[in-house]
Amino acid sequence: MDKAVRNLLFLFRWSILLGQAACSGSEGENGIQKRIPDQVSYNYHIRPILSDNCFACHGPDANKREAGLRLDLEEEAFYALKENPDAFALVPGKPHESEVFRRINSKEEWEKMPPPDSNLALSQREIELIKRWIEDGARYEKHWAFEVPRYPDVPDVNKTDWPENEIDYFVLEKQEELGYQPNGPADKEKLLKRISFDLTGLPPSMDLMDAFASDTSSSAYEEIVDFLLAQPSFGERMAVYWMDVSRYADSYGYQLDNFRTQWPWRDWVIHAFNKNLSYKDFITWQLAGDLLESPSKEQILATGFNRNHKITEEGAVDEEEYRVTYVSDRVNTVGKALIGMTFECAACHDHKYDPISQKEYYELFSFFNSVDELRTSTTPIDPTVGTPASYAKKPFLEITDEDVKGVLSFVNKADSSRLIVSVMGDLDTLRKNYVLERGIFNAYGTEVFPATPESIVPFDPGYPKNRLGLAMWLFSEKNPLTARVFVNQIWKEFFGRGIVNTTGDFGMQGELPSHPELLDWLAMDFRENGWDIKRLVKQMVMSATYRQSAMIRAEMKAADPDNVYFTRSSRAHLKAEFIRDMVLASSGLLVPTIGGRSVKPYQPDGLWEAATAGGSTLAEYVQDHGDDLYRRGLYTFVKRTVPPPSMLLFDASNRDQCETERANTNTPLQALVMLNDPTVLEAARVLATNLLREASSDRDRISKAFRLILCRQPKAKELDLLETYYDKKLAEMTEKNAQALVAIGESPQPKPAETVRVAALMQVISTLYNTEEAITKS
Repeated sequence: MDKAVRNLLFLFRWSILLGQAACSGSEGENGIQKRIPDQVSYNYHIRPILSDNCFACHGPDANKREAGLRLDLEEEAFYALKENPDAFALVPGKPHESEVFRRINSKEEWEKMPPPDSNLALSQREIELIKRWIEDGARYEKHWAFEVPRYPDVPDVNKTDWPENEIDYFVLEKQEELGYQPNGPADKEKLLKRISFDLTGLPPSMDLMDAFASDTSSSAYEEIVDFLLAQPSFGERMAVYWMDVSRYADSYGYQLDNFRTQWPWRDWVIHAFNKNLSYKDFITWQLAGDLLESPSKEQILATGFNRNHKITEEGAVDEEEYRVTYVSDRVNTVGKALIGMTFECAACHDHKYDPISQKEYYELFSFFNSVDELRTSTTPIDPTVGTPASYAKKPFLEITDEDVKGVLSFVNKADSSRLIVSVMGDLDTLRKNYVLERGIFNAYGTEVFPATPESIVPFDPGYPKNRLGLAMWLFSEKNPLTARVFVNQIWKEFFGRGIVNTTGDFGMQGELPSHPELLDWLAMDFRENGWDIKRLVKQMVMSATYRQSAMIRAEMKAADPDNVYFTRSSRAHLKAEFIRDMVLASSGLLVPTIGGRSVKPYQPDGLWEAATAGGSTLAEYVQDHGDDLYRRGLYTFVKRTVPPPSMLLFDASNRDQCETERANTNTPLQALVMLNDPTVLEAARVLATNLLREASSDRDRISKAFRLILCRQPKAKELDLLETYYDKKLAEMTEKNAQALVAIGESPQPKPAETVRVAALMQVISTLYNTEEAITKS
């Protein structure tokens, strides 16, 4: 590698690598032993220990319960032991008379708990916590997430000049309690890049960068926030998050994995976020739009949410077995996405950790069990498979040309061909519902009726016993989870980690909230202000907590390596879709059309072909051309069995099931994508061509490319290195090598006289795309 390139990459990456090092490690690695608190809480100290080590055998699952002992319920934990009526698991105030404390301290393998063969063991600190808790009376508490949130008072803080809104008081209170200090604000260039990607998924334009840099008013940042929230690209950015939650894909999955036309539902999601549909309506329409009084076509289209799951098109299968799988998927999705509970664990038996019985699972199952979705034919060869009639499954909605001129004007229907979308619709005669023994589709047990888990909040008998009633239950003031779960998911989108970092699990095995009062304040404020999504987003990004720099101070690297207490801004690579969007937008290639069918950009040859079982409408990858090559990442075609490879490498979901968060990895394969992906190379060529046609110096052209890609002004030393690298490449570039470089991509080629200069500048721009700063939100 050229010395100039090495120096340049060193300059860009050194501080980045230092930052990444701060993200490694685990709690306690700095050698500091946490003290035993004066007040031991069951919820925050004891329940996590019991859940991890004891509940599998002494918890909610009656079938796996040992010795008749149940430790998750207060009323049963104090019973005399079944095996020894003179002994008690817990004796309040007397740890040495409590079998729990005696067993966890035992040296005898036959009586030690947890048993040695479980490969579980309590730390000395955990044992001391249990001892202190028993000494204090062994007081149980209802699981924190099942308590209805209350508006907490905004706390007092010492550093009164730091908070920008209520969020900051809660964050700063915790920091001051621990002796921490927040970071100062990020500089204006970094803050603009951060807020632009967070609210639109796109880099700021040059005009926006110049305007924000020159605006010295106190309202400059808020005006930028309001401007970005009003952009149509806000809906696209939020839709990326919701596509993962809703397991959206452009194919059915399973063996054939054929084509489906579910994309009009995606257009609705973009539209809903842009018009700021309340979260209450956003969810109610998706769960039960078809059950509203005189529902509109828009409300029916919204129910496509619960038809996004995988669907088999194979013939001669047991149709009922697959239908039960579809219903289970809906239950699991509602649980994880909307109330943060792992319901799937109760499909075959009582939940091992959370107070959800198998009976309650099938009571919830009952709400979704009467969809009219059985195929009329299951012959070995279904004659409709692969034809336009199979692009949606019954019940489906047909979208006409008249619809897109009226009530469905947001659907980007580009031609007059028939367009159908899978939606929800119940049978006239509802199915009976049963507990399915061991989760087997035809092993009918006790009959059950629509209801919700008692431990969360009982189902109001005044609600209709259908999906609309379930939506009413979700948005009841008594429901402790709905608002908390959504504000926590949105918090993680902007702050890098959740207040509850397990966004899809608020149960016993989920993480505890780092700032419980803040979570409750946000949930209550969100609910009391009409479930207003844009208001919630603005509230978060206007906070001083959000505006902090990403710099990692040495003392905080040791004390809070995972940024649990939000003493700095998070630092991670952009979402896979936004990396593509950044490349296209910075080069001028991006086609900003909103909505429409999914597109197939460049992809390595042979991937679909190697994975097909034959007979699929998607057996071969047929690449698109023209404008469709340059659409936003949101619109990239997702085939479930072979997801888009470059996006998958940057942690995009394969959309097999509901996902409320993505991993954030850093691998060599990601570097190979940025070095070799035709989209990146073509973008570098197009930007180089456009810059060379401007009447400016080479240094000014490089400076502009730098700003377009990294969203900041370059330092003089950075420009010197880049200019030297360009001069070197220009001197050594041959016509043959130049021709090979500029031939990449389908956009118009430069004039022959420009080829060498374009190829040389193209390599400079490619170097910029390959810096970590280019693909990182900081």
